[in-house]
Amino acid sequence: MASPRGEFSSRFGFLMAAAGSAVGLGNIWGFPTNAASNGGAAFLFAYLLLAFALAYPALMAELIIGRHARANGVTALQSIATGDKGRGFAFVVGSLGMLTVSFILSFYAIVSGWMLSFLLAPVTQLFGMAGATAWLTTDSVVRNALSVVVFMLLTVLIISAGVREGIEKWATRLMPSLVLILILLIGYVMTLPGAMEGLRAYLVPDFSALTQPGLLLSAMGQAFFSLSLGVGTMLVYGSYISKSENLPLIGSLVALLDVGIAVLAGLLILPAMYVALASGVEIFDADGGLIAGPGLIISVLPALFDNMGAIGGVVAFAFFALMTIASLTSSISMLEVPVAFVVERREVRRPIAAAWLGAAIGLISLIIVWNFDALFDWVVTATTEWSQPLLGLFFCVFAGWIWNRAAILKEIQQGSPDAASGFFWKIWPTYIRFVCPLAILAVYLQ
Repeated sequence: MASPRGEFSSRFGFLMAAAGSAVGLGNIWGFPTNAASNGGAAFLFAYLLLAFALAYPALMAELIIGRHARANGVTALQSIATGDKGRGFAFVVGSLGMLTVSFILSFYAIVSGWMLSFLLAPVTQLFGMAGATAWLTTDSVVRNALSVVVFMLLTVLIISAGVREGIEKWATRLMPSLVLILILLIGYVMTLPGAMEGLRAYLVPDFSALTQPGLLLSAMGQAFFSLSLGVGTMLVYGSYISKSENLPLIGSLVALLDVGIAVLAGLLILPAMYVALASGVEIFDADGGLIAGPGLIISVLPALFDNMGAIGGVVAFAFFALMTIASLTSSISMLEVPVAFVVERREVRRPIAAAWLGAAIGLISLIIVWNFDALFDWVVTATTEWSQPLLGLFFCVFAGWIWNRAAILKEIQQGSPDAASGFFWKIWPTYIRFVCPLAILAVYLQ
């Protein structure tokens, strides 16, 4: 028999889990450099506006559908569809969501494995293990394969324990740790030469950039991607929320946490990059743009830590602990999507489902590792640029056009009896029906 469905025991537990899902590596390395390359605080302003005007309504669609159905993504969408064709379409969308999130996890595990390796490097260096340190910080197929296996084992162990004892328990420990480490690192980096220049690049606005269509599309894409929308993670987490919870309120809190941590990440990464520049490390690519993505994390910043002397090892360990925590809180939400389906639809025990699915995704990761140049960028593009925005569009269609509006209001009113007269209900139905689909379509076409 399948394991019984779990439920988050508290609002704090859900917020930490949902924020952990939303806050990932992309927030920490992608958002700051995106901002600096697109008008600084002008991009920040556009991002904040679009995160709450467009991404938040889409987030609410997933949370409401999930809590209503109390089921995995496929079953949840089928429960609000009408007719055989509608349920068939729901099955396709839910299945594509599971497939997409599984492939996202397959490349995410590789990058997360790099974070684990760089986390261990300061420890081996402290004990004078020069050979081990060099092995951990040098790119190789063997290192990447072993780190993928270790990272996927950690993810499977957490998911196997269930909602309360696995996801919630670890999220409530890891997320406060992430915020604490982030704040401590910001405080230290701000004392170093060059930090103020990075702060200006981040916070001084170039409002002329707001007239560029590319900035708005980039900010919109960052907002949707950073909230883990379109692949069913928030829908599944929503299915574990108590019926007594005020959904519009906790949805807004998730968005605030995600945006807040992304903004904090900018206060660390941009000053750190200009500190690196002041110490002789190259931070610009061949086209004159700031180095972003994995290159920033495994090239620019480690070079900075090496130039810091004795304190560099401590700072490096803290930074890669931050990156590993961000990786893990996101990976467990990704694995939970297919695990919830197999547990509920195929009546497989949770530990077995987690182990088999984790092994299958890990195998895909290993195939990518052994064919990195040919597969890695292609998988990233196919999932995050092609599939995810389109699936986000379909989720909005289900909430805005397929599901009965009275049924949606009834679901919201279970935790918010006065919802019908509130600001959220006056605005949200129109946004989810017209504005969000058009916005996602714009990102998709771009």
